[in-house]
Amino acid sequence: MALYSAAAAVLSGLERGEGGLKNLVYGSDFPHARQLYALVAETLRYGPVLEALLDGAALLRVEKKLPPPLAKVLVYDLLFGKGLKCGGRWKALARRHRARLEAELARLKVRRGVSRNEDLLELASGAGPEAPQVPRYVRVNVLKTSVDDVVEFFKRHGYSFLGRANSVEELKTLSGKKFMLDLHLPELLVFPPQTDFHDSRLYTSGHIILQDKASCLPAFLLSPSAGSHVIDACAAPGNKTSHLAAILKNKGHIFAFDVDTKRLATMNTMLMRAGVTSFKLAQQDFLTVDPHDPKYSKVKYILLDPSCSGSGMVARLPLDEAAPSAERLQALSGFQRRILSHALRFPAVQRLVYSTCSVHQEENEDVVHAVLQEQGSAFRLANVFPSWPCRGLATFPGAECCLRASPADTLTQGFFVAVLERCGEETAVPSSLPAATKESLQQEERVEPGAAPPRKRRKKQRVKV
Repeated sequence: MALYSAAAAVLSGLERGEGGLKNLVYGSDFPHARQLYALVAETLRYGPVLEALLDGAALLRVEKKLPPPLAKVLVYDLLFGKGLKCGGRWKALARRHRARLEAELARLKVRRGVSRNEDLLELASGAGPEAPQVPRYVRVNVLKTSVDDVVEFFKRHGYSFLGRANSVEELKTLSGKKFMLDLHLPELLVFPPQTDFHDSRLYTSGHIILQDKASCLPAFLLSPSAGSHVIDACAAPGNKTSHLAAILKNKGHIFAFDVDTKRLATMNTMLMRAGVTSFKLAQQDFLTVDPHDPKYSKVKYILLDPSCSGSGMVARLPLDEAAPSAERLQALSGFQRRILSHALRFPAVQRLVYSTCSVHQEENEDVVHAVLQEQGSAFRLANVFPSWPCRGLATFPGAECCLRASPADTLTQGFFVAVLERCGEETAVPSSLPAATKESLQQEERVEPGAAPPRKRRKKQRVKV
């Protein structure tokens, strides 16, 4: 019952405005943060549907001692999730009302003229039938396996592999048990929305990482060469850190910082499961790290994904998190400018990726522009991924070098990425880029936007599960 209680507590905290989803999840005492995050995020996504079901079935009027947040979590898992796997009296209570709730769900579908649960989500959000849904992205962890072997694993388990996608529009057609290789990122598989792999042996063993495509861009574009020293400045929960380690092939060193003890503990477990060995975690505010400490004298690459409004995650988060106040945005952007300026003080740094899951100009283009002006001619924006369809807002000369992502344009969560390089370094295809990344970036000069580069052969490995 601990999972459902923890999820209800997070929902209550969100309603009271005590913080964002990620902070509340990782600030809880629940030991499995990713499981908790997934349950709360899905309960939020089904929020309007759950409220309609609770009202129609009169569950809260019958069970007066059942707290509404807990009721939502229980009904979500009973009807749309994993079927109430946890024990306790609340589980027994929810199951007593199962027939009533299932009947109300059937009536709701009839009233709204839909046949699938997913169609209820579109109507609840006010979206039309053509509104894009973000697919399930699966990053293959090449520290443990290969793309070819993971594809074969899924095919053996009844999935149909359709090859490499040629366009974002093609990804929108995925349904059932069909999947594709992403058109931009060479180790990313794409499945239909709502596909759940949290119980898959590949996931629990660390062979695959469930990570949104946009969130894969920072490490991919930083592209440190094997043997490099890298800083992940705001590292938890660790997906980007594990991606960096895969690019480094576990050769080199990653200094990963975060201020939260619980988040770091969860991150350490995740990295160990993913087979990452080349890292050192530190519970420390990155702003307090001395750039001139000798231990960082070889750091040439920095990945900076600081705290932000999270407004790009509106497809999974409550709507009120998508509209931070002007004061909140001012405070966040001030912090983001300070931490970006601090990162550029490391004397050996040659390439830095700044990213947020925010859609707000104040946290994105404005931060990058202000810091570049402070730096004078020391750093410049690198023009990366010319074929990426969504560019930075034209708020200053060169802003088009930045990347943006959104559900409508790129079929991802909302995101922003800027790549800064020290002046004097090559920016077209830096010599430090791994071969796979060089190939992907160089292909952009020869293909139409949205077209897929040819697939690179990989050495065959066995999936050890």
